[in-house]
Amino acid sequence: MTRVLVVDDHPTFRDGVRAVLSRAPGIEIAGECGSGEELLEQCAADPPDVVVLDLLMPGMGGLEAARRLSVRHPDVAVLVVTMSDADESVYAALRAGAAGYVLKEAPGTQMVDAVRLVAEGQAVFGAPVARRISAFFAGSAAPPRPFPELTDRERQVLELLARGLDNGEIAERLSVSRKTVRNVVSTVLGKLQVATRAEAVARGRDAGLGSPPV
Repeated sequence: MTRVLVVDDHPTFRDGVRAVLSRAPGIEIAGECGSGEELLEQCAADPPDVVVLDLLMPGMGGLEAARRLSVRHPDVAVLVVTMSDADESVYAALRAGAAGYVLKEAPGTQMVDAVRLVAEGQAVFGAPVARRISAFFAGSAAPPRPFPELTDRERQVLELLARGLDNGEIAERLSVSRKTVRNVVSTVLGKLQVATRAEAVARGRDAGLGSPPV
C-alpha cells in the first residue's frame, strides 16, 4: 500500500486530490496539510511514501519544504502538483529533489499514475514539462535565468532576502545605504507583482534563490 500525504493551502484542491487518490487501488491517504511547516511536522511523526506537494503556499513554500524533506527523509518521494509551468519553477523543483512534476490541470488518472511511479523510484513529468526538459537536454543552453525583469542589483538583493537577511545586513553586505536597499526592495516587489517581502522571498526561494538553513 502506497501512503500519500497531500500538501496544498487550498482545501478544495486537497479534497479533490484525496477523492481521486483514495479511489485508486493500492493507494492510501496518510494525511493532508496546508503548509510546508505542517508537512515537515507530519513527516517527522509519520513519514509517508509519497508527498503530493504544491509549490506556492504561505509561509514556507513547497520548494523549501521539498529541500528540507530530501535531507531529513530521503526515502519520501516528492511529486510536485502545481499551477506553475514556468521554467524556473520546473528546474528549481528538480534541484530540490522532486521526483515528479505534474500540472494541476492534468487528469486524475495521470496523477494516480504519477504517484505510483514516483513511489517505485521513477521520475515522472507531465507532457508539457517533459517537453521543456527534453528541449533543454537536447541543447547546450543553461536553464533560463529566473526573473529576467530584474536588474543584476535587484536580483542580488532578492537573493539576500531569500537567505533571510534584513535591510541592514543587506546594506552592509553590499556596501550601500539602508535607504538604497529599501528602494531596491520596493522596486523588486513591484516587478514581481507581490505585496510583501515574505511573498518576494517565497518567489525567490521557489526559483532556487537563497540557501536557508535545513
